[in-house]
Amino acid sequence: MACISTRPSPESPSADPAEASDAELRARIEELERENYKLKRINGALIERVESRTAPPDDAYAAFQYSVELAEQVRERTDALNQAMAELKASNRLLSEARLRAETAHQHLIDAIESISDAFVLFDSDQRIVLFNSRFKSFWARSAARISSGTRLGDIKRLAESTGLIVEEQRGSDEQTLYRLYDGRWMQVSERRTRGGGLVILYTDITEVKNSELIRREQALAQKSSLLQRAIDNLSQGVAMVSAEGSLELWNHRFLDLCGLAPIAAHSGFADVMADSELPLLTPASHDADGRPLQQIEQHLYNDRVLEIRTHPLPTGGFVNTFTDITERYQHAEALRRSEQWIRLITDHVPALIAYLSADLAYEFTNKVYEEWYHWPRGAMLGRSLREAHSDEHCRRLQPYIDRALDGESISFEVAETNMSGQDRCMLRSYVPNRREDGQVVGIFVLIRDITERRRTAEALHQAYQNLEQRVRERTAELTTLNNQLRREIDERSQAEARLREAKREAELANLSKTKFLAAVSHDLLQPLNAARLFTSAMLEQNTTDRASLVRSLSNSLEDVENLLGTLVDISKLDAGVIKPEVTTFAVSELMDNLYAEYSQVAASEGLRLEFVACSALVRTDIQLLARILRNLLTNAIRYTPGGRVLLGCRRHRHSLSIEVWDTGIGIPGDKLQEVFQEFKRGDQQRPHQDRGLGLGLAIVDKIARMLGHRVRVASVPGKGSMFAMEVPLTRRMPLPRPAQEAPPLTERLKGSRVWVVDNDAAICAGMRTLLEGWGCSVVTALSEEDLARQVDNFHAEADLLVVDYHLDNECNGVDVVSAVNARRATPLPALMITANYSNELKQQLRGLGHTLMHKPVRPMKLKTAMSHLLEHDGACESF
Repeated sequence: MACISTRPSPESPSADPAEASDAELRARIEELERENYKLKRINGALIERVESRTAPPDDAYAAFQYSVELAEQVRERTDALNQAMAELKASNRLLSEARLRAETAHQHLIDAIESISDAFVLFDSDQRIVLFNSRFKSFWARSAARISSGTRLGDIKRLAESTGLIVEEQRGSDEQTLYRLYDGRWMQVSERRTRGGGLVILYTDITEVKNSELIRREQALAQKSSLLQRAIDNLSQGVAMVSAEGSLELWNHRFLDLCGLAPIAAHSGFADVMADSELPLLTPASHDADGRPLQQIEQHLYNDRVLEIRTHPLPTGGFVNTFTDITERYQHAEALRRSEQWIRLITDHVPALIAYLSADLAYEFTNKVYEEWYHWPRGAMLGRSLREAHSDEHCRRLQPYIDRALDGESISFEVAETNMSGQDRCMLRSYVPNRREDGQVVGIFVLIRDITERRRTAEALHQAYQNLEQRVRERTAELTTLNNQLRREIDERSQAEARLREAKREAELANLSKTKFLAAVSHDLLQPLNAARLFTSAMLEQNTTDRASLVRSLSNSLEDVENLLGTLVDISKLDAGVIKPEVTTFAVSELMDNLYAEYSQVAASEGLRLEFVACSALVRTDIQLLARILRNLLTNAIRYTPGGRVLLGCRRHRHSLSIEVWDTGIGIPGDKLQEVFQEFKRGDQQRPHQDRGLGLGLAIVDKIARMLGHRVRVASVPGKGSMFAMEVPLTRRMPLPRPAQEAPPLTERLKGSRVWVVDNDAAICAGMRTLLEGWGCSVVTALSEEDLARQVDNFHAEADLLVVDYHLDNECNGVDVVSAVNARRATPLPALMITANYSNELKQQLRGLGHTLMHKPVRPMKLKTAMSHLLEHDGACESF
């Protein structure tokens, strides 16, 4: 598919009615010309015959008559010829009009397919190209293929595969196919047959639809992941999910507590993690000493706790381990065994006969009194059936009652029996069925009591029973009334709970709306601040000292505003999940020495003393995010400490390092220790004339700590001070340092460089020109691609660097501008892209294109460093 003409060739087998009429007229003209030629020859022959004939004198009249007839014939033939010529002229005129109409209709057809927003191509019944538009032609711009009228559909498909135009193919419904092209665009191909057996194919660009679907799927996946994490965090069990590669993918805090582990980083090896715990490693591949699969173990810990560890394989590979603290259950089992001993001791001394019969009427329990009543040695009745232990007469009397008990009925009845002394006693037998969960009777509890003495007071007991029955009925009525009242209260509480859930949902929606709003307005808010920052930085670098103080004050104020907006943007980025940690190994002294040097002056300006305890430990985390956490903690400590000191130091634990910030400030009440990590929560007391902040510092600390998997601890005594600690993983390996290279000053590298700046904001263009010219650069600023083309000879002028804003007017972006500029140059220019968009998708896109990315607000030193880096390394891809 390459350079294609939009006009069909003369050999095109198009079924055009105008062309058919034209062919018929040409055939008729040729036939008339042949007849005219014949008439001319006949006329000439007749005249020659008349002139050459010699007739005798007596035949003069006959010759005259013959000549008259011959002249009449010539006249008739001449009239016929004239009429034929007139018809030929009329046919030629009709032919010209038909040809003009055909050409007009053909041009209208070409204009129509060019106006289609999709790529269009028409094939005849032999699947050869008849007509196509320029959008179809543009598909082949990057290849050497040549497509023209007459090219077969099969050849086009082979060219698409061989040139790499199509990267991926997806079959759809309704004769539609989706293709992903080499440049990441998605095309939907629709085919329709024509009445003449031909084929019409439309190529529709659905890239935005596919991207929207991808974003929705990613958002749904992120929401499900968040819900899953919150669900397992609320489990009483420890849960650890391990991938097929053996890395730890999902876990909760209960897992860390039960295993005695410090916070760990994501995707750590499960075997390495469990090596730091006193618990054994259990996987679906584990076996016991006999070689049988081992899926459950009980582990007794040093502190008398008992853990149950289970492993569950996943169908897609990997497995899930659960860690359950069964100390209480184990203690209950021990208590149950002890209670069984007590029960045996108690039942042996109870003045009643107690036994238990299985479903097949075998004795499984008898107490001492039962065995003595029936004259059996200790334990001799266990395992014997009822008929073996008693006489046939005794069994026959009890059989009806036993059958009723086996049917699930609890019964009591009286029988007369003889005791060891030969006395007749009245015995009250009670049979209570033992049911399983499914209702099946698996045994009978037997209780036999001597009620001979009670029979003497039967009447009195009967009367008491009657009175008791009346009281039970009255009490039942009272309980019924109370039960109805409780049901009404439960309904009311259910309604209140539903209202609370609705209020929670509205609060969550409001929080999400806030986050989206902050992310949406960050670009528009940072644009004017960025322009002001460029102006003030340029003025500060000038040698005029009269305005330096005023400009420095203005710059400090703008920096404060930038910090506030940057904090809001950080909250937005953390909530949106666009910040990804870059975990590295480094010496904690690299960070803490810089923080001490930075904040010792800040503390001194507030009348405080910052004390520092050095540490040489190696840790593994994101150094930039950890620095942000410690800066927020130090800023809070200084802000809420009216007098005294602030301490920055470390404590080593088994597998982690606790970096701690202590202060002698106002402290935090115990009931508000967790509230301080909420957004927009600020302390009530601090020094006068001091900025109170937004109340987002500790919220950012909490969000970053959760993202890194680190634990944050806080302790405080009101009026005496507070302690905030961040626990980070310790490590023993340090990466090899890069050899330092001495480089010339940044300003020296920029002198004489030719820079083109494109930004749709005139103020930023002016500020950028002032700043860069102060560094010795030759600057050309433009508000759009067209504006830049007019100033630099359609991009052919000499230049060293492009500085482009990503968001431009008229739905244009900086990537398009850079592509348009470098497409017209023999050697592409390195590009520095400036944006307020912090998304990972844009970062990956620019990295793939080889452009350098810088986020707003632009700081002059970072801008100077980035430009020097690009000019020195010829456009190496970086992010600043």
